[in-house]
Amino acid sequence: MKLAIASLLVGSAVAFAPAATPMRNSALNMATETTTEKAFAKLPASVKPGVVTGAALVDLLDAAKAQGYAIPGVNIVGTNSINACMEAAAKYGGPIMVTFSKGGGQFIAGKYCDNTGDKASIAGSIAGAKHVHEVAKLYGVPVVLHTDHCQKAWLPWIDGLLAASEEHFAATGSPLFSSHMLDLSEEPLEENISICKSYLEKFAKMGILLEFELGVTGGEEDGVDNSDVDSSRLYTQPEEVYYAYEQLSQVEGGAFTCAASFGNVHGVYAPGNVDLQPIILYNSQKYIQEKIGSDDDKPMKFVFHGGSGSSVEDIQYAIGAGVIKMNIDTDTQWAFWDGVRAYEAKYHDYLQGQIGNPEGDDKPNKKYYDPRMSLRAGEESMAARLVKAAEDLKCVNVLN
Repeated sequence: MKLAIASLLVGSAVAFAPAATPMRNSALNMATETTTEKAFAKLPASVKPGVVTGAALVDLLDAAKAQGYAIPGVNIVGTNSINACMEAAAKYGGPIMVTFSKGGGQFIAGKYCDNTGDKASIAGSIAGAKHVHEVAKLYGVPVVLHTDHCQKAWLPWIDGLLAASEEHFAATGSPLFSSHMLDLSEEPLEENISICKSYLEKFAKMGILLEFELGVTGGEEDGVDNSDVDSSRLYTQPEEVYYAYEQLSQVEGGAFTCAASFGNVHGVYAPGNVDLQPIILYNSQKYIQEKIGSDDDKPMKFVFHGGSGSSVEDIQYAIGAGVIKMNIDTDTQWAFWDGVRAYEAKYHDYLQGQIGNPEGDDKPNKKYYDPRMSLRAGEESMAARLVKAAEDLKCVNVLN
């Protein structure tokens, strides 16, 4: 079995700081409804249907690590793809991560809009996040609101989203977004982690998790092009992961993830054309465990970026090293289009004009060309592809 490599968009591995006492700060607790009544039999009581943030998110990922599955993290471009994600999660019986890219946010706002200062990307991402907050509970599953790769030049985009979360936190006690990814892997290691640390200090006040990247994910995805990168940069060393862990652990109440590259590549590649080395994750776990003297043999929670060229066997081997999330984009893009394509092919003769079809020259075609029909076909196809991904990630029936 092969999980279409394109499917697993984000090419690295993400690690959460262990849920130690400092994680349970007031911001994290405020962002979690305090109750002992469980909504899901297989998850901690803190995890409820709807958007999950703060300590509840840490609890959710702890459960994923303990039970040996990874959560699909899916890039979206509008309410149709957002809803398809949550529909899929309801069908496979597990959590879902809805992921906004800078370009996806701009598309939600409208390509017509002026994006000077990232204002369209900011407005669109906020609008999409508010949509999720309004409807997520209707699907009855935990939903994580995340943002994808943010390079150094794109930090104003995150600044705008952070301001929105501050406003939301003041009103509700929880942030608008669950987590943000800062991809400063093009910068020197020390600068990368220094900037991440400064943002984590802001995030920690609201219980927002930081995802950062070490090494480089190859290929190209949504404006991030690493097609010509030196292959040596595709493989992160355990010492680098530990350095980041040690530095970021100094932030009181900080929760963080680390995207450690191990040969991952964005895009579509034939199996065998990508040299994936998930052993790097195992080595990193062992190195950190020895350095901090932990009894936990998986002190880090990793996220898998860019699973291109990876077999299901390789992916599940990486899950064994503590991968608790895998990003998906290219395969879901294709799946959505394939649903629309199939709809057009099935009703082709009913889509050539407003009036007239095989049933008669005077028969109306409105119910066929209504945009909701083809868009719904795309949603259903995308949701079906995500159910398949969840099966490969062992994320099926993990709620009850």
